[in-house]
Amino acid sequence: MPRVVSIYFPDLVIERIRRADGTGELSPERPLVVVEKSGSKRWLAAVDAKARSAGLHVGMPAAKAQAIVQGLQVVEADPIADVAALERLTLWALTQYSPIVAMDAPDGIVMDTEGADHLQGGEELMLSGIVNRFRARGLTARVAIADSWGAAHALARASGRETVVAPCGETSRFVEKLPLSSLRLSPETVISLRTLGFRTIGELAATPRAPLALRFGPEIGRRLDQMYGRLPEPIDPIRPMDVVEVSRAFAEPIGAPETIAKYVSRLVGELCDALEKKALGVRRSDLIVHKVDNTMQAIRAGTAKPARDVAWLTKLFKDRIEKIEPGFGIEKLSLVAVIAEPLTETQKTSSLIEEEVVDITPLIDVIGNRGQRVYRVAPVASDVPERSVTRIAAAAEEVGASWTLHWPRPVRLLARPDPIEVIALLPDHPPVSITWRGKRRRVKRADGPERIFGEWWTRSSEFDAVRDYFVIEDDAGERFWIFRSGDGLDTATGSQKWFLHGIFA
Repeated sequence: MPRVVSIYFPDLVIERIRRADGTGELSPERPLVVVEKSGSKRWLAAVDAKARSAGLHVGMPAAKAQAIVQGLQVVEADPIADVAALERLTLWALTQYSPIVAMDAPDGIVMDTEGADHLQGGEELMLSGIVNRFRARGLTARVAIADSWGAAHALARASGRETVVAPCGETSRFVEKLPLSSLRLSPETVISLRTLGFRTIGELAATPRAPLALRFGPEIGRRLDQMYGRLPEPIDPIRPMDVVEVSRAFAEPIGAPETIAKYVSRLVGELCDALEKKALGVRRSDLIVHKVDNTMQAIRAGTAKPARDVAWLTKLFKDRIEKIEPGFGIEKLSLVAVIAEPLTETQKTSSLIEEEVVDITPLIDVIGNRGQRVYRVAPVASDVPERSVTRIAAAAEEVGASWTLHWPRPVRLLARPDPIEVIALLPDHPPVSITWRGKRRRVKRADGPERIFGEWWTRSSEFDAVRDYFVIEDDAGERFWIFRSGDGLDTATGSQKWFLHGIFA
């Protein structure tokens, strides 16, 4: 069953305006509102948190708002800039999360994540990751996932929580108590329904359709059916202006795996020809399957570096054709190069030049398309161990840096140093025994200390900080990398507590 994610930006307009304020004219300490006008009428189209706390709300006359709040900052609405900002966010989400992503104007994004959530660690981790990534960009987001676009749209806007996961088949339980305004009806219709005594979607859904259709037309029934998944609501995916796309429509629907594989091979060849004309190679491509029941399914394949090898790209898609569910049949196949980068032809190795270098990018592609994260570890100029490494793309160019060390380093460095209990003579003697995770270990051999100083130019709190590291071996032959926070004498240099930071092979 398709799963739909709705991303709602409650303060998109306000946050766009503040980000665009390069001159610093807008004060963060004063309430800010956006005013829209039609003829002589002016009303509030958006308000920030300070304005809301002062009693202002969307739809209030601008003159009344200025009378209530002295020193109110007023900005004229710019719908074109708002749509452009939402489009940029949607295109970014297309490259990150799912092949089927569209704008849910004026303040949201909708995407079909069927088959894509496992790449993010599951639905809950995917939603929290979306919220955190937009927060890092300075945007407030509320995200919901459900079985239909209507349900996800309503939950993202009405729940008030950052993330909402409605399990498969439980849409009715989650939406029945939501207000009528979540149903994507016109404001006039919502007001009329409230006048008749309706308050929630559940009350409206339990009412016979005929009287409602007679008075309000078919819109209420259509929106209810879309919310409960009884009526399909296809998502028309957004595409960049310069995207390379090829497609094949069929006079008669297809469904056999062999037939699908045959046409996928042809589409890959056409896509590579189009990319070659532009001297591009594909990094991420989407196969969009259009079904006769007005639904879509997508398969995404990525490569570690730009590629337009027909045989290899065909294999990446053929390995996943079994995931396609043709249903009543497929009427169209589209292949889109979502991310393409420059690719120039290179001289193949021969007996007259250097020996052939083994290319492992095909292995990286296979592992990556199975949902596993593939990366390399590269050195960083830092004496602090946890800052001396960084993750880079598996097929990235060499960084040209290396570590200059006189002491051995463990093959495994813990993400966070683990506290341990130690018996040792201070300040410079190695431990006699350590207790790590409830197990006491007697130290047979030790080497150290290796003193590492804090980086005062990075953090002022590290001006006096030091760590004394020891390499120890216990009576079972296991070797660990431990340190004492501080020099063993002065508390200004550290807490004098001990930690285990790494494990040797």
